Amino acid sequence: MDDSTLRDEIAFSVNFPLPFRVLFLGGLGILGWATNLYGLNALGIDAASALELSTHHQHRITGHSEPSTPLPTARAGWKFVPHPSTLYGPTYKLFFYYAAAFLLGWVMYRHATHGDVELVDVYKFIPGVLMLLLLTLLVCPFAIVQKRERDKFLHSIRRCLFAQTRIHFADVVFADIFTSFAKVLGDVWLSICMILPGGSLLYPPPQHDLARWILPTLMSIPYAVRFRQCLVEYYFTAGQSKRPLYNAIKYATAFPVIFLSAAQRQVVRDSETVGSAESAVWFSEHPLFKLWLLSALVNSLYSFWWDVTFDWGFDLLRTKEKRRSIARANSPPRPLMLPRLHSRSALLANQDPEDALKESLEEAERFDSYEAPAKRYPYGLRSTLLFPLPVYPFAILVDLILRLTWSAKLSSHLHSFIDEDRAIFLIEFAEMLRRWMWVFLRVEWEVVREREVRAALPPGTRVRRRAPDASTEAEFEMLGAAAPSRDPSEERRDAESWGGSDDRD
Repeated sequence: MDDSTLRDEIAFSVNFPLPFRVLFLGGLGILGWATNLYGLNALGIDAASALELSTHHQHRITGHSEPSTPLPTARAGWKFVPHPSTLYGPTYKLFFYYAAAFLLGWVMYRHATHGDVELVDVYKFIPGVLMLLLLTLLVCPFAIVQKRERDKFLHSIRRCLFAQTRIHFADVVFADIFTSFAKVLGDVWLSICMILPGGSLLYPPPQHDLARWILPTLMSIPYAVRFRQCLVEYYFTAGQSKRPLYNAIKYATAFPVIFLSAAQRQVVRDSETVGSAESAVWFSEHPLFKLWLLSALVNSLYSFWWDVTFDWGFDLLRTKEKRRSIARANSPPRPLMLPRLHSRSALLANQDPEDALKESLEEAERFDSYEAPAKRYPYGLRSTLLFPLPVYPFAILVDLILRLTWSAKLSSHLHSFIDEDRAIFLIEFAEMLRRWMWVFLRVEWEVVREREVRAALPPGTRVRRRAPDASTEAEFEMLGAAAPSRDPSEERRDAESWGGSDDRD
């Protein structure tokens, strides 16, 4: 690094130290989520129904008994459908409060230091006070600064960490966004060490002994959360779909990248004490580095394949056999077992239970033999596209590039070779943009998939989403179907037999 580059790098760290960069990326995440909700609404996508967002239940994002959708349900009647601005409007307001506090703290810091290197550590308490203030506002129990949105955020964290039954689609999206903040979470720890006595805003604190494992452990938390969610989904679907397990493997591949990198930091430090020549030989030939390189490549390519194939529903990277089974995956959900034996009308008609069982088994056999013709779509995409066509190849290309870059960013040992804070910050910023783009296509695919399922069912059939990462058949559970038309005299006999009860199973 030449003198001019070094001066520019020092100037960047002096004017925009790590604690402010962490807070900036946090505010960018709030703004990104608000623009996601606004953009989906502007494009005609019902984000509230797709994400099962609730705007009339306090202190929670999703309902636990019935999904909050604009569709009628047999037991709850019509659900209240709020104006979309009630979703993104409060989030925009929360961002404005956050941005005002951030700008005020940064301006105070810049005014106090005037870009002087010697004054940076003298006024390092300013970003510390700002971080403490924002944390206090986040957990503040008083009805100020968009308390409802803050409570929903905290409740989402609690549900992602501790939910043991149904995993809501909103929680899946929230936890996936959280994985993009893995490096930011590690930077929070480094910022705290810089602000505390003995630290400096000009360089990261040294990590020795057990302390060197704190940073990779914090960075692995978001992936551990998603790994756990996938296992819960697999258990909740009773093993009907193996896809949650394959998705869990995707998140598990991030752990070797993070911890092998942490192990290399000590080896890099030891090699630097020996000499630069041996350090260069180690960097290219050491077995630990080769293992890290292999794990980073596997994580990047596996994650990219999963994004394109399952999170966005494209056919680009599917095999021919998988393309033939697309129609089977998009077929209607499996009916509940023995529906005629559980039907009150069949029992009232004195139907033989053996005949009812035979008809149920025949119906299940017809369902299993259903196959729709396979299709190939332009650019290896899918039949239903809600966004302009050029968006999709651009998104695929950007996702591939930034997936490869992000795996390198999870590797803390590379900071010994790339000491430019600006480059690291730009990579983190680019990952925020990639995740922002990913949310649009992920929600779009969820809407398209649920629409295809509902279109294949009889009118009036209610469907409940069980596991967002499962296959289509295992994800959606059929709760009931519209009753066939019956003779009025038969209806009167049924009512008399059941004492005039209006209850329906």
